[in-house]
Amino acid sequence: MTDLQETPAVPPTDSGGDERAGFHVAGTLLVLLGWGFGVVVNLLVHWTAPAAGRSFGPFILFPAFGPYALAVLLFGAATGLLGLAILWIARSSPKGPLVLPGFAY
Repeated sequence: MTDLQETPAVPPTDSGGDERAGFHVAGTLLVLLGWGFGVVVNLLVHWTAPAAGRSFGPFILFPAFGPYALAVLLFGAATGLLGLAILWIARSSPKGPLVLPGFAY
């Protein structure tokens, strides 16, 4: 009979890394996606659409803003603001060593 010890399959790592790197990546991604796609691309697509509408697969986009386009605009603006808040947290938190998980410090 084998004695199975209750040990994790992967040894635990120390939590001494720099979480600011993840905050920078997440905040930048939220700003780019929120303001880039939700606001800028949304406004440009509606602004350049002809009066008869432009077809994008099953969707037809008109120059007027409907409730869906307005919701995307507001959600994109809120996502960009959340990204700015995460970037502010990343800049105000103390710096730690930038170490990949699983590597010695």
